[in-house]
Amino acid sequence: QVRLVESGGGSVQAGGSLRLSCASSGYIYGHNCMGWFRQAPGKEREWVAAIDSDGSTTYASSVKGRFTISKDNAKNTLYLQMNSLKPEDTAMYYCTEKPRSGLCHRKDLYNSWGQGTQVTVSS
Repeated sequence: QVRLVESGGGSVQAGGSLRLSCASSGYIYGHNCMGWFRQAPGKEREWVAAIDSDGSTTYASSVKGRFTISKDNAKNTLYLQMNSLKPEDTAMYYCTEKPRSGLCHRKDLYNSWGQGTQVTVSS
């Protein structure tokens, strides 16, 4: 069982930046995906970005070019650097992990989730 703890959320003005972190503990599969999802009030949880075990990254079109996902394997930490933030980025952001590589954008394949960290962007 993997335990995931997010941090780094907060309130910023449009155009600002935030860096989210996700510390993981417990058994980490060697071939896995780690990702970030977000959920705004009244909306479904949506995929934001993912990183596969080979280091390849993918992004939702809404954040591509503004967000960067990365991980530090030595620290068991996943990051999401968010730049040029927009009010529509306001949501609870969740870190997640699944024990197989590939199809990293598929929410239904993830089985370990953090508690979330709130990001609020004001105009």
